Amino acid sequence: MQRRRLRERLLYFAIVPAIVFAVLVLGGIALRTTLQIEKARQQTVFDATLTLADERVDRLDKLIIAQDNVVATHVDLANLTTISRRWLPTASRETPTVRAILVLDLSHDARDVLAFASRAPGREDDAFRRLLLGRLFSSLNFEGNTEELRHLHQIIDQQSILISYWQRAYAGRRYLVVAWHDVPRLVHDVFPRLYRDIDRGNSRSNVTDEEGRIVFGPPIKAGEFTVGRPFPTTLYNWRLQIALTSADDLGDKVERQRMIELGMVGFAAIVVLVGVTIIIFASIKERRLAALKSDFVANVSHELKTPLALVRMFGEILLADRVASEDKRRQYLQIIVSESERLTALIENVLDFAKVERGKAAYEFAPGRLEEVVGRAVDVYRYRAERDGIVVHLASAEDMPEAMLDARAMELAIINLLDNAFKYAKDGERVDVDVASEDGSVVVRVSDRGPGIDPDEQERIFERFVRGRRAGEQRIRGSGIGLALVKHIAESHGGSIEVKSPVTEDGKGSVFVLRIPALRGERRGAEKRLSPAPTDPDVDADVA
Repeated sequence: MQRRRLRERLLYFAIVPAIVFAVLVLGGIALRTTLQIEKARQQTVFDATLTLADERVDRLDKLIIAQDNVVATHVDLANLTTISRRWLPTASRETPTVRAILVLDLSHDARDVLAFASRAPGREDDAFRRLLLGRLFSSLNFEGNTEELRHLHQIIDQQSILISYWQRAYAGRRYLVVAWHDVPRLVHDVFPRLYRDIDRGNSRSNVTDEEGRIVFGPPIKAGEFTVGRPFPTTLYNWRLQIALTSADDLGDKVERQRMIELGMVGFAAIVVLVGVTIIIFASIKERRLAALKSDFVANVSHELKTPLALVRMFGEILLADRVASEDKRRQYLQIIVSESERLTALIENVLDFAKVERGKAAYEFAPGRLEEVVGRAVDVYRYRAERDGIVVHLASAEDMPEAMLDARAMELAIINLLDNAFKYAKDGERVDVDVASEDGSVVVRVSDRGPGIDPDEQERIFERFVRGRRAGEQRIRGSGIGLALVKHIAESHGGSIEVKSPVTEDGKGSVFVLRIPALRGERRGAEKRLSPAPTDPDVDADVA
């Protein structure tokens, strides 16, 4: 048996840490998964913003390159004088941002301008030619595939210059074709068409220069969902910044979702840990209750064995006719009767307690006088009081009201209180029983001059199978169910039971106070009813 208990205990202490460890592992995995999901969600939003930004910068580059291709179709190196005649009629429609077209001769160091066509001839054209030959030409890239379309974007004298250029060979000579793009027209005419409300208000965008100054669009607060992309080949010194208009809301939503998921993980972990804790405490309580039940069985067995042994011993003496005198015979018979009564009371206690445990206890209520019930209970203990040298003093107030009560159950409750007082108050030599009427209730006080009850035990003594510390110290017999029945009976009558200790200046004595509602004058009659008892008594004991 001990080995099995040891194995069960070892198994118990192995399973509980395993459960806690499993919960922690699952919680860690869930937390890591939540964080990974959030990162994936943020990455998805970022990728979507980046894709949108790439698509928008590509729009501008494709638009400019498409105009450059139109210009290339209008430039006939075999007849340069036809450029203006072929290009200008459709320039506003096909190449709205191209302001002028130049053709330079690269076969000679002089780099003569062989052809020039402008949509708005004027001084600015001359200034651009001088700027191109004087300052821009040295910045052009002539490496690699010389016929490749290329762009130059520079800021000169706080003016943004964008040109497209490519080389062509014809009749043994090399030519450079240059398309001068009107950057202010790009900003004021093209940008609004490309970047305003392109996604129906789902995003914000602007264009900034190399120093971060806004060229077009509203200010944008930088955040984790804001992306800046330079224009790949055309306005490469400028950047397009884009942010979803719901970026702040998305950030808040992601944060809320993260907190909700973390809260759910934490709540689940707390629930499991609380569950494990409840299981642990329930197991501890169950083991304690099992130990109390084991003690209860042992105590009841001892309580039954002692009176049976006395009855048998004195019965055998009487049967063998070994009695010295008639007085002795009467004494032995009185002992047999008293022990039989004690045995009967114990058995009735156990049977009543069993009914209470099964929820089958029932009481037959009828109007009655509690002082009469108390008097009968005290009379039952007169002989024991005289034998133990204890004075029982019964006091009852006059004109006591009636109460709805089960006389047998209430008498059993008073007997248990008296038995309790007698066992623990032998040295006190006095037990007082007072019956009075207070605040619409009938109150019974059973007082003793015993050692008293520790404050931390005054509530627990009403729990089933619980006995006080002094019961073990003084080896006082008892089953641990007496006060349980008292409390159950009192509460079934709509009343209560409480204990007050100590009651004397030297820290001794206890007073058990039982109170039940009194009947009002109009309810005094022969009313009877059957009342089932509660199915879960949670207080009992045998202490005083």
